[in-house]
Amino acid sequence: MTRAAILPATAQRAVRDDFPGLTPGWHYLDSAATAQKPQAVIDAIARGYGADYATVHRGVYQRSADMTIAYEAARRRVAGFIGAAHPDEVAFVRGATEGINLVAQSWAAEHLRAGDRILLSQLEHHSNIVPWQMVAAKAGAAIDVAPLTADHRIDLDAMAAMITPQHKLVALAHVSNVTGAVLDARRAADIAHGVGAKLLLDGCQAVPRIAVDVQALGCDFYVLSAHKLYGPTGIGALWARADLLAAMPPWQGGGAMIDRVSFAGTSYAPPPGRFEAGTPHIVGAVGFAAAIDYVESIGLARIHRIETELVGETRAALARVNSLRLFGPADAAGIVSFAIDGVHPHDIATILDESGVAIRAGHHCAQPLMDALGVGATARASFGAYSDASDVAALIDGINRVTRIFG
Repeated sequence: MTRAAILPATAQRAVRDDFPGLTPGWHYLDSAATAQKPQAVIDAIARGYGADYATVHRGVYQRSADMTIAYEAARRRVAGFIGAAHPDEVAFVRGATEGINLVAQSWAAEHLRAGDRILLSQLEHHSNIVPWQMVAAKAGAAIDVAPLTADHRIDLDAMAAMITPQHKLVALAHVSNVTGAVLDARRAADIAHGVGAKLLLDGCQAVPRIAVDVQALGCDFYVLSAHKLYGPTGIGALWARADLLAAMPPWQGGGAMIDRVSFAGTSYAPPPGRFEAGTPHIVGAVGFAAAIDYVESIGLARIHRIETELVGETRAALARVNSLRLFGPADAAGIVSFAIDGVHPHDIATILDESGVAIRAGHHCAQPLMDALGVGATARASFGAYSDASDVAALIDGINRVTRIFG
């Protein structure tokens, strides 16, 4: 019997029981920062470091060959999960941050010239801002910033009006880590391609919540991190169109990414190997694949439905709190950010923690967005596959306590 066939309430209890980190009486609402890990992923990692452990791509002994098979099977698993045309379009990286930096230092550094432009948005994570600032400064390129709509989405009408043939790259969050706003990625791709620009999507918050098909989205680069998808930290993936990867030089040198090395010169391995210098995060890849297996056993459609319902319940309850300001659209994907007049978000989070509720408070690595919202920080509750109505109830009880304490 699949999980989807179980009665909803029973199924949600079963999912919650899969996560040993969700101890009784503790309500984890910080999944946008990092997701809790199901036992299936923990077990896969333990086996990977235990009875199955060996290096990959080098050994001729059987266990090394078996681990190589598992490592490359993980690549195929990631590729299939995001709709890639071929596994060789997927390079393993330490996370989405490294994936963005790889594109900046390999593709953008090769293609940007003085006078060229990059287009970002006001709601981007620092990881989708700083690498572009670094490469733009070296190339003499400029950065433009698309504004937001009244409900804190990327304003694609404004983006369409401001983009020019001088823009070589557009880099946007598929789902905002602060507002939960879901980008119309297909339209963003059409706008970018209309002037000959490439589109990179930061999919960190999207892949745990909605089905992703990179070919249907029409993007050119897509990055994701395993730890937000119930997998291990320290590993993620960069997907890029095969023709783009083939033309990109490596950005790190070392073992495994070479074809032939001599002191007269070096030739490089074809993608994705040329982007994976050194011994890879072998067990991380195995855990990554196990996380995808787990998510697909539940179904992204079901996860999205659960999170959508919880977001709706949370926003409705918080909207009744005096002096509380909600950010983001009503149909946000799994994330609710808010602020209470006269109460610092860190105080909100501290009081909630005393009640066994874990949320995030701060600028969420999105300081330009905080400036656009007119606040220094927000409190953020974010849901996962394991979240349920008890988490919402505990959050609202805690917020009521905050308002009583601060009057």
